[in-house]
Amino acid sequence: MTPSQSSDESYKESTRTAWNATAEKYLKLLRHLEPYGFDLLARLSPKIRESALDVATGPGEPAMSIARMVGPDGRVVGIDLSEEMLEKAQDKVVELSLGNVTLKTMDATTMDFGQGEFDSAVATYTISAVPDPVGVLREMKRVVKPGGSIVVLNHFRSERRAVGRLEDLVAPICTRLGWKSNLPLGPLLTQVGLIPELVAKVNLFKGWRLVKCVNRK
Repeated sequence: MTPSQSSDESYKESTRTAWNATAEKYLKLLRHLEPYGFDLLARLSPKIRESALDVATGPGEPAMSIARMVGPDGRVVGIDLSEEMLEKAQDKVVELSLGNVTLKTMDATTMDFGQGEFDSAVATYTISAVPDPVGVLREMKRVVKPGGSIVVLNHFRSERRAVGRLEDLVAPICTRLGWKSNLPLGPLLTQVGLIPELVAKVNLFKGWRLVKCVNRK
């Protein structure tokens, strides 16, 4: 194992530990944000009879929203690095009797899925919190079939100059807290080879963006 690989594994383990410890608090936060972002997410997500991947599903709120849209004939797979998060998601699956939802412990940068396995992939409040956002989006692109949809709900660096500079200023603090306050949307999508079909500002103060791309491969 190279020093770089060892560092990556150490970071992933510390990330897993952190999310395991904060699973309950994160669930409460998502319940607060749900009315603002998840309804729109569901409308942009898979249609009936489609298969969908929910990346870093956390306690499962996005996956549950998607499952209600695809119906019993659809397939939803939620993955996360945190076992504690997935336990809470599984409780929700059982509570709602969602037989079309499968949950797996998995690293989003090295998914154990085949190329073009899903019709859609969704990542909510995830891309700015992972060490390798480009790697995650590339994997999402790989596992989604040509013509499928890739949907991201996340905070990105503001296009307003003053706000963007403020986000740059607090970036070191936010990075230590586990997320990037100044991740720019345009360059990120360009690196992955994705072109946004729709960008909608959502949540409190319109500080987050819901982005839908069609996988052109």
